[in-house]
Amino acid sequence: NQLADAVKVTLGPKGRNVVLEKKWGAPTITNDGVSIAKEIELEDPYEKIGAELVKEVAKKTDDVAGDGTTTATVLAQALVREGLRNV
Repeated sequence: NQLADAVKVTLGPKGRNVVLEKKWGAPTITNDGVSIAKEIELEDPYEKIGAELVKEVAKKTDDVAGDGTTTATVLAQALVREGLRNV
């Protein structure tokens, strides 16, 4: 959820920008879903596994379509949420 929540604010024509704090250099401002996803690192091992799966969704979408990474991330979040609700 943390990764998808950070990315989904960029969705749509009125999507907002996100400031990425890097370990080195100046912060970066972006509204690209895959760039945001790549920069997020989580400490909890279970959350990290989920985040890596969502990062892969965003990366594959970017590779194939070149766009739509935010939408793919939000869809992945919804699929996981609904799947867990029905278990």
